[in-house]
Amino acid sequence: MPWVETESLSFTARHEAEDGEAATAILDELEDFRGELGDRFEHVPGQVTVIIHSHPVLLGFAHPWLAIAWAASAPAGRRYFAGWYSSKEIHVLSPAALERRASKVPGSAEALELTPLHEYAHVVVGANNRTLPPPFAVRGLRRYLRFAWLTEGAATHFAGQTGHLRGAIARRLREGDTPAFPPAARDAPLLGGTVFSLLAEEQDERACVALATSSAVGSDAAAAGAVVERAFGRPAVTVARDWRAYLGRFSSS
Repeated sequence: MPWVETESLSFTARHEAEDGEAATAILDELEDFRGELGDRFEHVPGQVTVIIHSHPVLLGFAHPWLAIAWAASAPAGRRYFAGWYSSKEIHVLSPAALERRASKVPGSAEALELTPLHEYAHVVVGANNRTLPPPFAVRGLRRYLRFAWLTEGAATHFAGQTGHLRGAIARRLREGDTPAFPPAARDAPLLGGTVFSLLAEEQDERACVALATSSAVGSDAAAAGAVVERAFGRPAVTVARDWRAYLGRFSSS
């Protein structure tokens, strides 16, 4: 089926003809979101192409790296990999496909509806933090996996998804072992946002922006701990203790 293009001031959507109304709504939402992020970040890229896919298989063909990230994540969080990104493109599932992808867990559909914002937040964070992808290729994917908690957490937080993931987080805590801190790549889609929401509760949104743009030098646990300590202004071990307590409160409320 041929692609159709719909344009807005900062974005161009490519989609199937039947998704024209949905594409217009997505672009309107992205324009508003870009304005919000423009008040927080120095760089908010424009001229971004939004490619809307009608089926997860088509999304997977468009971005093979997505399959690797999906396989590396915990089962409770895999359905929330509903898009991918590069420097000038975001790929997302259509609203109808996102609705079909949602589980019956409260908040699942609401979190998935925010996928276009999540993927654009990735683009913005990458434009303001040179140590995080995009671009990808092998080196970029390695950086992504090593600091997935930072890049996924930032995207989840700024897109407003974290509060909708309570049910999925509760499932992860029931079904898996005690999560690492900062969250490992397998837990980043679900738990990364909680690091940012804890920081926002302790400080403010400016601290969350500083964390999202913090240089992640190195690839070991010490490097991740240094990023955490700079953001919270205290030892990572005390942040980990408070995060675990916060996570239990978050998942049970």
